[in-house]
Amino acid sequence: MTIAGTDSSGGAGIQADIKTFTAFGCYGTSVITAMTAQNTTGVQGVHPSPPEFVRQQLHSVLSDVKIEAIKTGMLFDADNTVAVAASLKAHFGGPGSAMPPLVCDPVCVSTSGHTLLQPDAVKVMISDLFPITALVTPNRQEAELLLSQQDKELKISSLEDMVSAAKKLRELGPKAVLLKGGHIVITMQDIERVCSSNPDIEVVKDALLGDNMEILQASEADAATRELVVDVLHQSNGSTSIFVRPRINSTSTHGTGCTLSAAITSALARGLSIRDATSLATSYTHAGIETAFPIGSGYGPLNHMHSITLRNIPKPTLSNPHPFTRLLIKSTSKIWKEYVEHDFVKQLGQGTLRRECFIHFIKQDYHYLKYYGRAYALLGAKSPSYPAIQAAAQTMFNVVNEVKTHVSFCEQWGITEEELKSTPESSATTAYGAFIIDTGLQGDRSKLIMALAACLLGYGEVGLWLRKQASLPNSWVKWEGNPYLKWMEDYSGEHYQNAVKAGLDTIEAEAAADPPSIVRFQEWVATWERCTRLEKGFWDMALGLL
Repeated sequence: MTIAGTDSSGGAGIQADIKTFTAFGCYGTSVITAMTAQNTTGVQGVHPSPPEFVRQQLHSVLSDVKIEAIKTGMLFDADNTVAVAASLKAHFGGPGSAMPPLVCDPVCVSTSGHTLLQPDAVKVMISDLFPITALVTPNRQEAELLLSQQDKELKISSLEDMVSAAKKLRELGPKAVLLKGGHIVITMQDIERVCSSNPDIEVVKDALLGDNMEILQASEADAATRELVVDVLHQSNGSTSIFVRPRINSTSTHGTGCTLSAAITSALARGLSIRDATSLATSYTHAGIETAFPIGSGYGPLNHMHSITLRNIPKPTLSNPHPFTRLLIKSTSKIWKEYVEHDFVKQLGQGTLRRECFIHFIKQDYHYLKYYGRAYALLGAKSPSYPAIQAAAQTMFNVVNEVKTHVSFCEQWGITEEELKSTPESSATTAYGAFIIDTGLQGDRSKLIMALAACLLGYGEVGLWLRKQASLPNSWVKWEGNPYLKWMEDYSGEHYQNAVKAGLDTIEAEAAADPPSIVRFQEWVATWERCTRLEKGFWDMALGLL
């Protein structure tokens, strides 16, 4: 249920709430506290509902529909605020009738500066509504106004101020406070500074790049180096979480607060904790701003419907150009980390890898490249267009040329081409090669692309990871004078990383052009994971001389 005012332009208030409820798969009911005449340039007029009519609306809905969560938005004045608080307490105050989660968005002033909550209503909100509220969601201006009512004035201009203000606001009665930071510019240095003095603070960085994503770091601008927006959540158990996302320069921000609180309410109705509901809601709202299309001549609305497009994989955006690859890595993060940070790789980086292990590896890699080239021939046969055929054919030529380079490289280690040809395949090589060929014969072009990606992207990730580690002070990686320096330079170098970028584009284009069903997506992830395990098995084989 949303208890709020209307927005005749459809971007905020009741209209935004109902859209958001729908996007989250929830059925929305409403109680209208006021009608507004407004558009994207501002609020031109407000016509409040009589308090008795607010009570009547509440009784009509609550007496008939089981409500799983409630949010309040614009309540306008003290009389309507009292009517809402009294009606909720009366209905849910009886035995066996627990209050569902209540989210209070203390809408005080519109973006254009129009007063949406009368001054005498602020104290009533604190005294009557906050004690039954699960979460209150003020922005900076609203937080400062609320604190001033209790002689707890605080000017909020930094992340430290936000953390302090959230704790003081929690003392006003609600079980939790989410202080929104959209009007405060934050950097990663600010976050690191605050967390260094408050180690118990949880930092939620789902919108930023994580560990073992060096190939994405190299291909996109990491949001951590940009201006950030931070929301601070403080709960009655004493925990504090900050939710970090990149700042978006956009005029499509009308109704952001309404949308965020409605999204949290929906998630709470579906059984999520306040922390998880907030995480989901901030991601939803961020994407709503980023995917918005222009409406009106002022501050336009968010795209509330972005999440209900029939897609299991988000469309690429400016701040997340590789959503599918992120999902692949996150879905298999444990085995991916074991692959990238394998002892073989670490010993190679240290220059301590036994010579016979490396020689065994490059001999088997010679045999694996035959399977790899044949798999790309299958990919060419399954390609639907001339450009796709050309791309597969070009990769086959690249493999052939790489083999020539490989032979020359092996000669430096005292291995002749005849010895390469006569060396028996290890079981790990045969297993991996047979799997990608079998995948190619099964008939699904997309599945074959996923199978081939683990090798291409994995070696690129390993190369960049070693180079990054080598750049750190007192690094464990030995770069200069390392007997395996050429191998590290090749896979971290521009030529190979350009191939990685092309591979990333191919994967993302495949997912965007033909969004997979849930089952098909699970098949893609399973194929990627299987090949990642086979890649790890290749390192195991080399290290153990198997």
